[in-house]
Amino acid sequence: MLCSDIVEFLENLSPKQYALGFDNVGLLVGRMDKKIKKIMVALDATEHVVDLACDEKADMLITHHPMIFSNIKSVTASDVVGRKILKLAAADVSYYAMHTNFDIKGGMSSYAASLVGLVERSVLEITDGEEGIGRVGILRDVFDCRDVIEVVKESFNLEHVLVYGDPYRKAKKIAITPGSGRKMIDAAIAAGVDCVITGDIGHHEGLDAIENGITIIDATHSGIEKIFVEYIFNYLDPLCRGVDIVKVNERNPMQIM
Repeated sequence: MLCSDIVEFLENLSPKQYALGFDNVGLLVGRMDKKIKKIMVALDATEHVVDLACDEKADMLITHHPMIFSNIKSVTASDVVGRKILKLAAADVSYYAMHTNFDIKGGMSSYAASLVGLVERSVLEITDGEEGIGRVGILRDVFDCRDVIEVVKESFNLEHVLVYGDPYRKAKKIAITPGSGRKMIDAAIAAGVDCVITGDIGHHEGLDAIENGITIIDATHSGIEKIFVEYIFNYLDPLCRGVDIVKVNERNPMQIM
């Protein structure tokens, strides 16, 4: 099986055109004609993950967050991105990222919503046609945000979450937007939700939500989005017969001590 075959599978799931304008998705390092016998799937292309892919002779690395975001004028070992590119190229590892296209179409938002049991779902913020970021719905058998907190911790295997606002607030209408929810507060207010499950909420966004009668459960960026690894493994495994697919589940970089 060639890298181009894997890319076709991934882009059937989450076409690149759904990615937001700032994003950088697709094959970022390597070649399409590379023969693929071993794939590694991770949330981030950290230096540890890149080293692991090279050391364990993976042919392809797939991550959610792109290793390369901004323009690069040189590729040298003097900076971390350059080092990772050089390592992947030297080991002939093809590297593919699927970020906001996966958030919007094919996986992240709908899977996260299903994991917490959200029903009667709709898109939180439309970005393309009927597709978009986040989901809004009803969470049955919960009465207040304390119940939602426990559902989130159990669904995503988390010991702790951060809470902005009243944990005793009723929780009838819920929004979930994996990753960074800082820019989604206005959409949540417009949707009339009682509670938002997300990550990366700052002080000011938290205050805005509180003053608009919304409780935010911040499960951290990777706390929710780590589901990418399992999702892509389950998607590719039946399609890629004869290919060894390895899941890399790294520790959450954000710790509450």
